[in-house]
Amino acid sequence: MSDAEAIVVGGGLAGLAAAIAVAQAGLSTVHIAPSALPDRRTSALMMPSVTYLQSAGLIGDAGDFGQRLDQIRIIDATSRLLRAPETVFDAHEAGLPAFGWNFANARLTEAFRAVIAELPNLRTLEQKLTQFETCADGWLLTLADGSVLRAPLVIGADGKTSLIRAAAGFRARENGFTQAALVCDLELGRALGNASVEFHYANGPFTLVPAGGKRANLVWIDERDVLKQGQGLSPEALNALLLEKSQRLFGAITLTTPTHIFALSTITVDQAGANGVVLVGEAAHAFPPIGAQGLNLGLRDVADLAAALAGTDRTHNGWAVRLSEDYARRRAGDLRRTGGMVDTLFRSLLAEMLPAQALRAGGLWALKLLPGLRRQAFSIGMGAR
Repeated sequence: MSDAEAIVVGGGLAGLAAAIAVAQAGLSTVHIAPSALPDRRTSALMMPSVTYLQSAGLIGDAGDFGQRLDQIRIIDATSRLLRAPETVFDAHEAGLPAFGWNFANARLTEAFRAVIAELPNLRTLEQKLTQFETCADGWLLTLADGSVLRAPLVIGADGKTSLIRAAAGFRARENGFTQAALVCDLELGRALGNASVEFHYANGPFTLVPAGGKRANLVWIDERDVLKQGQGLSPEALNALLLEKSQRLFGAITLTTPTHIFALSTITVDQAGANGVVLVGEAAHAFPPIGAQGLNLGLRDVADLAAALAGTDRTHNGWAVRLSEDYARRRAGDLRRTGGMVDTLFRSLLAEMLPAQALRAGGLWALKLLPGLRRQAFSIGMGAR
């Protein structure tokens, strides 16, 4: 006899959303979510992700949670011989009210937890998973307090270093980069409006995302040593450096939160589900923060998990294995397509060879001049399927 029909491991936003989706499908669910520091980052969620959150009852009016994103402005700030044109993508060209919304992760976490509190078939354990192994009727999970749980279905949402992924035998490929990402919040002299602005430098983009009023969220990708040097500057010196990186387009810049630096890597798996185990979020995929695909892809994982649950007859033996295989089939195309897109975009920014720079510049010229190609790029970037 199992302790639950499903166990979800991981307390991030993808894990919270997955636990809710499983419980909403009617399964007795245990959520293993160790306590963690508040997530001070933000996430730019595209409209398909926002629509999913609303349809699942996780958020109401997006305007109550975040800042609307209508435009994406790309500025080639490199000193290369072949430079791309400044390009502005507008949601209205694609017939959309907005590309998406920029949300504070802490605000989304609060909303998700409020939904969890109303689900009687969902139990949360603030424990760390220490061991994961197969058994006759599913999977055994050992927690830090020595307790052992069993379930036929396990959802791994436990991040880049996923114990679930490794112990279940999923083959993963990981690529590290010398670049890292620095994130913080800023106050600008002039508001961004509803436009996200990306300054493309030789080692990665310097991106300002609107956060309401004159506030902005910064995601700065550069060599790890460069970011650490910047982080070590006095507030006044760092403000001056950020002002220079933004080409003074938005007036004075003032740091309003501490800076945090995150290592960058890519993680891909051959398949995202098998043998009654499903991987979601960064347990299944991780990319540099290019094109706002991270949490968007994780929420598409959860949406496909919900669809697979709805299409599975749980009255027959082996239902969890069939569900995991169905989920893997549903996710295969999206993971392959998005992974290839993000990897190509990031590597094109770093390319030093003139032919690669020419291809990138030519591609942006084509996107700037050809509406049909631009609409297709919108569709891919938004995660449309």
